[in-house]
Amino acid sequence: MALEEMFELQKRLNDETNGLNWELGKNKFDKEINWLRCIHMEVAELIDSTPWKHWKNIGSDCDMQNLQIELVDIWHFVMSFVLQEKNVPKSIALVGTSYNYEIAKDIDYKKIITESEKLSYIALTLQVNNITTDEALKEIVNQFFSCCRESGLTYEWLNKLYIGKNCLNKFRQDHGYKEGTYIKIWNGDEDNVCMVNLLQSQENISFDELYSSLEKSYNKL
Repeated sequence: MALEEMFELQKRLNDETNGLNWELGKNKFDKEINWLRCIHMEVAELIDSTPWKHWKNIGSDCDMQNLQIELVDIWHFVMSFVLQEKNVPKSIALVGTSYNYEIAKDIDYKKIITESEKLSYIALTLQVNNITTDEALKEIVNQFFSCCRESGLTYEWLNKLYIGKNCLNKFRQDHGYKEGTYIKIWNGDEDNVCMVNLLQSQENISFDELYSSLEKSYNKL
C-alpha cells in the first residue's frame, strides 16, 4: 500500500534525523520542531515557482517540475504533523480516501497559488492557535491534496516523487547536510533535479537502488 509505505518512510526519516521522541516537539539537539511553520515556508517556495511577480519575468512559465517537488516537500511536513499526533496506522486511517482525487483538466497557476495560500493560511492558523484536533489534521491533509489536484500532480507521481525525495533527504543527512558540508549543486543542477532524472530514467526503482545511484553521482563531483 503506497500510503502506508510513505508514512513508514517518513516515520523512519524523522526517527533517524531528529532522534526518538521527536513527536514531543524537539529533536535530539534540543532544537524546537515546528512542522506547521515548515509547511508555511515551503508554500512560499512553491509560489515562487510560478510567475506571480508583477515586476519581474512577467511572461515566464511555471516551473512545474520544481513546483511539484515543493509539493512533495510539503507532503513530508504534512505527514510529520499528522505523525506527531498519531501513530502510522491511525495516520493512514485519518487520511482515509483523501488521496483519491482527479487532477484538474486545465492547469492554472493562479488557482495553484490560491489553493497553496489556503494551505499556508490553515497551517498558520493551527500554529498560532495551537490546534491539533482530528478535524484540524483532516483539514490540512484535504487542502494539501487540493493543491496536488490543481497542480496536476497525480497520486502515483506524488508517491514516486516522495520516495525519491525521502531517499534524497536521507542521503543529504548521511553526507553532511546538517553540518553544512553537503554539496547541493551537482554539475550545475540542484540535487533535486538529478534525483528526478534518475526516477524518470527507470520505470521501477527501489529506495536502495536510488540511494546507490545518488551515491555514484555524488562521488563523481
